[in-house]
Amino acid sequence: MPAPFTFVRLQYRSGDWDGVDERMPTNLLHSLIQYTKIPVNQKEKVVALDSAELFRYPFCYLSGHKLVQFSAQEKKNFTQYVRNGGFVFVDDCNHDIDGLFARSFEEQMRQCFGAGALKKLPKTHAIYSQFFKFPDGPPPTSFELNGWGDDLVHDYLKGIEINGRLGVLYSNKDYGCEWDYDFRNKRFLAEDNTKFGVNILLYALTA
Repeated sequence: MPAPFTFVRLQYRSGDWDGVDERMPTNLLHSLIQYTKIPVNQKEKVVALDSAELFRYPFCYLSGHKLVQFSAQEKKNFTQYVRNGGFVFVDDCNHDIDGLFARSFEEQMRQCFGAGALKKLPKTHAIYSQFFKFPDGPPPTSFELNGWGDDLVHDYLKGIEINGRLGVLYSNKDYGCEWDYDFRNKRFLAEDNTKFGVNILLYALTA
């Protein structure tokens, strides 16, 4: 029997890694239980980016609003983790292109993987059909549609691929806040908005 899936949140020394999306992991884990037969640990785990423990897990989540500036060890671990087949889902909680989190995180990716490594994903990418089908690409969030922040709808996600496999998925759409609610309230939604989250987790585990 496979080991239960663990939702890992990355702790990094700069910024506000712990200031966002407290209920989101539990919500996505509930969806994984609801739609699949994958065994899960029902509580998220916080792992320091500069720790060797990182390499025990296939999936990590990184988010925040503020400056992202990795230490030398954090940069080394992030790069090695992704190149070794790990998957990092990164969500900009400001959902604003050229905001502080966006600018600083994208610069960290340039330093880790080189200029141009972070690219727009086509709507035909496998992550949009991994389990549920999203033929129009990434689903919008209410945080984009209600005039909050930059009042833009981003019709793409970005990513870094290593040997044809997505290792970093980067979103300006604020999915973390979109999915940050008690999973028991999902029944009040006309459509379950966590389905794309299921695609992300399954891609990380199986691609």
